[in-house]
Amino acid sequence: MNTMTDKTDTTTTLDTKDTKDQSYRAALETYIATHAKPTHKFGHQPRLYALTQQIGQGLTYDDDVVFAAVWLHDLGVFVGHRPEDEVALKTWDHVAYAIEKTPALLTEFCFPEEKITAVLEVIRTHQPHDKPLTIEATIARDADILEQLGAIGITRTLAKLGSDTRFETFTEAHTALKKHLTNLPSQLLLETSKVLAAPRIATMQTFLDALESEAGPNLY
Repeated sequence: MNTMTDKTDTTTTLDTKDTKDQSYRAALETYIATHAKPTHKFGHQPRLYALTQQIGQGLTYDDDVVFAAVWLHDLGVFVGHRPEDEVALKTWDHVAYAIEKTPALLTEFCFPEEKITAVLEVIRTHQPHDKPLTIEATIARDADILEQLGAIGITRTLAKLGSDTRFETFTEAHTALKKHLTNLPSQLLLETSKVLAAPRIATMQTFLDALESEAGPNLY
């Protein structure tokens, strides 16, 4: 059991193996596996949680909070949860939607009620432009940034072609990837995250260099 106290969070964190009732985890995974549409969006959640565990090594934080937030943070981007109308979709606030739906879902899945507010805070500040206020939110946000870099970041962006109004051409996807490479690494907050980012940055740069060399002015 880890009983160290982080300066930014005065709660004591229980090792996940010591938590008596974690049935909510299987319930959350099953729920997201059912609702994650298009289905390729499902992989983001388990990968993200694995990254939080890497980033969080040596830190004291509440893993229950991080787990629940990671699995529910993107609920509002799934087909069936987001608007179908393209105009409405452009102004859709998927974070507000996730925050609205999360308390009832966590209660249904028997998640510790006293931790729900902390989960909502992680979801609220999980995007790169946000400023996380807790160690759990910082870990989750850094992990989400890492998921937008490297081979996974490339794959996730290209998978959106044809199904995301932001990426209708290869050129638009290329522009998005260049923006990610330029802007995201500097927004990582934790040193472990920066170390994990280094090979992902190199992979993305190599890919973009090759893409520009092979396509020239004819990417479209």
